[in-house]
Amino acid sequence: MKKLFYINVLVLLIVAVACNSKKDPHAEHKAETKKSMYTCPMPEDSVLSDKPGTCPKCGMDLVKMETTEHDIHTAVEYTCPMHPEIIRDKPGTCPICGMELVKKETGGTKSTDAELEALLKPTNEFVVSAIPVTTIQKKEEQIEIEALGNIAYDTRQAGSISARVSGRIEKLYVRYRYQKIYKSQKIMDIYSPELLTAQQNLLFLLKSDAENTTFIQAAKDKLLLLGMSNEQLQQVIQSGKPSLTIAVYSNYSGHIHEASNGGNMNAEVGNMRDISLITEELSLKEGMYIQKGQSVFTVFNPDRAWAILNIYGDNQSLVKAGNTVRVVPETAPGKDFRAVIDFIEPFYRKESKTLTARVYFNNSVLKIPIGSQVKATVFGNAKEAYWLPKEAVLSLGMDKVVFSKADGGFKAVKINTGIIHEKHIQVVSGLSITDSVAANAQYLMDSESFIKVKN
Repeated sequence: MKKLFYINVLVLLIVAVACNSKKDPHAEHKAETKKSMYTCPMPEDSVLSDKPGTCPKCGMDLVKMETTEHDIHTAVEYTCPMHPEIIRDKPGTCPICGMELVKKETGGTKSTDAELEALLKPTNEFVVSAIPVTTIQKKEEQIEIEALGNIAYDTRQAGSISARVSGRIEKLYVRYRYQKIYKSQKIMDIYSPELLTAQQNLLFLLKSDAENTTFIQAAKDKLLLLGMSNEQLQQVIQSGKPSLTIAVYSNYSGHIHEASNGGNMNAEVGNMRDISLITEELSLKEGMYIQKGQSVFTVFNPDRAWAILNIYGDNQSLVKAGNTVRVVPETAPGKDFRAVIDFIEPFYRKESKTLTARVYFNNSVLKIPIGSQVKATVFGNAKEAYWLPKEAVLSLGMDKVVFSKADGGFKAVKINTGIIHEKHIQVVSGLSITDSVAANAQYLMDSESFIKVKN
């Protein structure tokens, strides 16, 4: 009996060992430890969180989902190459750009937590992406500045036709504004009592006291000073009769402009850039009276002109007197010419935010109409500065923003910019040479986002 008892015990031990040998040694590793995760009910948002809260995209409450540590280690996901925030558990297309989703295997709980932390950052402060980057470069650029302007009379060539005696206009030989006149052309005839008296005094001396050369010469000089020409004076002496009128001649060639206004003859100061395009009749009429020394007409020479260029504020430091300029008239693009900047006005014109530069040129051959618009390119300046491609800078109106490379994505950074030259923009402050920024900032901003830049 004792022998039979030991045999039964041995059989039970063998059965127990056999049962234990069939148990999977990795079974406890296969036991899935449940871990609570939360996600947004809207599938297109693809938001994951390890704690309750609200969706940072749509504001809905996150719902609880069950996942396992095993799933986290081995799950296969699909994401968009251009929009890494799009994550799906099966192949498909990106709902934003339509590109095919690519396979992405998660590398473990640690990397998942890192990506989750980046995805949970506010979308108006941080962008998850892997687009190419660039850095600022310090170099010297030859700057060409574009400017707009117009053609105006060269006021240095302006001449004034004045009355040397008081009197009445008996005959007027010019009829309309901007009429072309020439040097020595007769402008008007004036009847002047003062001039008539001076002629009578000369004739009396010649008749009564011909040997008094001193008084006779003084009488002649007075008539010349009153505006009478030598030819008119000799005619009076030879005829022995005074001339009732005196002719006024122009000493200049050019376009005639009124220097007086209506019957009250108040002198007006006109802006040559505001010349009317209508050739109206003169307000000065025959029979009107003028005063001694009054400026009646102003004559501008259209063969000598200025190109008035408007320089905007960000380019004013680059424009200097002596810079070469290429000017292209809108009325005659084929008549472009080269000149230099002769003068920069040291003030701002009324209601203007631009600085004015003058380019003097000879218009006798070009015949560009006064008042016509021109385009100009200013050459001759080199600028050493820090430059970025224009595509890397995003304009938000008054502010300029770049996307600086950060862990897992890009962060919006405000910068101060200077001049824009061809495909580059000057960076004044806000970046260092070691900072990497997105090469094209437009890729990181969509139409429904507003970039918030912290000072």
